[in-house]
Amino acid sequence: MRFTAIGVVIAGIVGLFAYAGGWLTPRSLSPASMINTFEQVNGQHPGFRRNHAKGVCVSGYFESNGRGVALSKASVFLPGRVPIIGRFALAGGQPYFADAPHTVRSMAILFELPDGEEWRTGINNTPVFSVNTPQGFHDQLLASASDPATGKPDPARMNDFLAKHPETAKAMQLIRSHPVSSGFENSTYNSLNAFRFINAGGAVVPVRWAMLPVQPFEPISTAPSRPDDRNYLFDVLIASIHSHPLEWHLVISVGQPGDPTNDATLPWPPDRQQIDVGTLTIDHVESEDINPARDINFDPLVLPNGIAASDDPLLSARSAAYSESFTRREGEHKDPSLVSTAETEK
Repeated sequence: MRFTAIGVVIAGIVGLFAYAGGWLTPRSLSPASMINTFEQVNGQHPGFRRNHAKGVCVSGYFESNGRGVALSKASVFLPGRVPIIGRFALAGGQPYFADAPHTVRSMAILFELPDGEEWRTGINNTPVFSVNTPQGFHDQLLASASDPATGKPDPARMNDFLAKHPETAKAMQLIRSHPVSSGFENSTYNSLNAFRFINAGGAVVPVRWAMLPVQPFEPISTAPSRPDDRNYLFDVLIASIHSHPLEWHLVISVGQPGDPTNDATLPWPPDRQQIDVGTLTIDHVESEDINPARDINFDPLVLPNGIAASDDPLLSARSAAYSESFTRREGEHKDPSLVSTAETEK
């Protein structure tokens, strides 16, 4: 599988540079210690991703309208169509937990570009990220862990974390105030991190991007799901794709001088220029037990010529942690996914 071979090489190189670059040091946080903490909090689930463990794989294509070429020389923005392979998932490292409406949803996409290039992006349905440093993410993970005595997070531990991280408290208020849609298929997914676009003339602009659904927004249901309906969010997504292709518009937000590029907890002003550069179509769904996306590391630093990382420290942290998670699960036996092959068949 071409995807896997390329992913291992690039992820390993990027992870090495992230480690050497300074955010990860032997005396503090490392890719291994970050993933060890995920395993400590979520338990051991061999063969699964250490975060976004529960998911389903999809494929389709991206059709560029050509409007992105003014911003970036990346071939993905030339007019035309490129194939994609991807994955929808819920945040968290427990692959067998029941779907919950407010759990963060993710869309991960690999754009297969001409000449062997790839663009990989992992985007979430929240308007901002809850932390702005790798250490903050690690500490939040521990603070939100369930107390063995109660089976629930310890409020005092979380309050102590928030007192030390006012940026997270502010971000969580924004996340809680953001309307949540009824399912994967009508969610907006945001890059959260900033990147840089470079056009053919060498001009560089800061950007963030979002996938905006063509499917109409419906609010999240307040009615409880059936006790045995553990996969209801995935079931609706699968049924929707079997019924008709799902579509999203890829919209680029262009930053201005002074807009934060190194802090994913801060939104950009809503009046920033937004450019619709094309349409993502998803028309096939499969269990990750048989789909090649199971073996793809959706490293956010696998970028084509014309897209580059910003100064956001979370990017190198994500890259290095994803590489560690990938290496571990590739050497492990994997039990069948809760979202099974049988459920994805028509």
